[in-house]
Amino acid sequence: MTAIPLIKALLEGYPQYTLVVTTTTPTGSEQVYNTFGNRIRHVYFLYDLPGPVKRFLNRIHPQLAIIMETELWPNILYYSHQKRIPILLANARLSERSMHNYQRIAQITRKMLSQITCVAAQSNLDGKRFLQLGLDANRLLITGNIKFDLHLPESLIDAGKSLRINWGLRPTLIAASTHEGEEIIILEAFHQLRYQFQDALLILVPRHPNRFDKVAHLCEATGFSIAKRSLHKTPYSYTDILLGDSMGELRLLYAASDVAFVGGSLVSIGGHNLIEPAAVRLPIISGPNLQNFMIISDLLKTANALIIVSDSKNLFTEVAQLFNNPQERKNIGERAYQVSIANRGALNRHLQWIDSELNYRSCLACKGKKPFSSAI
Repeated sequence: MTAIPLIKALLEGYPQYTLVVTTTTPTGSEQVYNTFGNRIRHVYFLYDLPGPVKRFLNRIHPQLAIIMETELWPNILYYSHQKRIPILLANARLSERSMHNYQRIAQITRKMLSQITCVAAQSNLDGKRFLQLGLDANRLLITGNIKFDLHLPESLIDAGKSLRINWGLRPTLIAASTHEGEEIIILEAFHQLRYQFQDALLILVPRHPNRFDKVAHLCEATGFSIAKRSLHKTPYSYTDILLGDSMGELRLLYAASDVAFVGGSLVSIGGHNLIEPAAVRLPIISGPNLQNFMIISDLLKTANALIIVSDSKNLFTEVAQLFNNPQERKNIGERAYQVSIANRGALNRHLQWIDSELNYRSCLACKGKKPFSSAI
């Protein structure tokens, strides 16, 4: 969940504020509760209709609205702007395809962008696309990508190493955030891999919890034995696959692995977070569909820290090469890690803007001015 580093920083830096976090899925909700517990107020995101939006804003009286990445909700923007609530579009990105879609409703898009106080774009290219849609240049801030601001505690790395020892130090491939159509490719590659590495272990982590059972059945139907992480099962020496069907453990499972494949990239999803495996110094393999992570993937490719595959044969070949060459595996993982730390800083740039905006509001309040509605 991209917002987690920002939420942590806001809780630490602004304890006087109540932080309300919305999610759209049970998975997101569980992530928030597992990470923050009662330190935040969680609600499911409301329908973007005038009635629900007005009731929501009147009830929580926000001092600031932060919207993550690409979510432009017309009624949320309109009624927040009406109530003079500053709006930050954080970690904003805009693919070429999305830009063309917004251009089809150019007048509505310009209106929505005029209601946003600041667009904190991930890259110059994202910023340029927002400007092409009509964003005022004075409302644009190039911050970089918050995903790079990932600091994993040593305790997590150590816990991952302990798991590896418990599992017998088996050569381990993790396939994370996989979607329908990808698991069969991964299983075909793993089947080939087991001929060469008979003790190899696959950690398979589907993206969506509602697919856990289906993926488990697929693994068993193709002849593999599985253990389920949710049942706290330790893979035996004869276990082929550990199904990562627990919540909030992906980073731990990365830390317990030798090689990472990141899903959503062999099908037309657009990829998933490449920084998490980089943060634990893993060599990263991905499919070619990375349109949602173009900047990150280009940085990793430039550093020779990302391997692209297109099918099960390619995947088998690359994983086998890495299993056979520990030093190469280490070097690629280290390059990925260096890319991740070299591009940190976006979080602080977001926080500087937020601090400036909240201080401005506080000063106006101290002077008895009311630039915002009484509902806030």
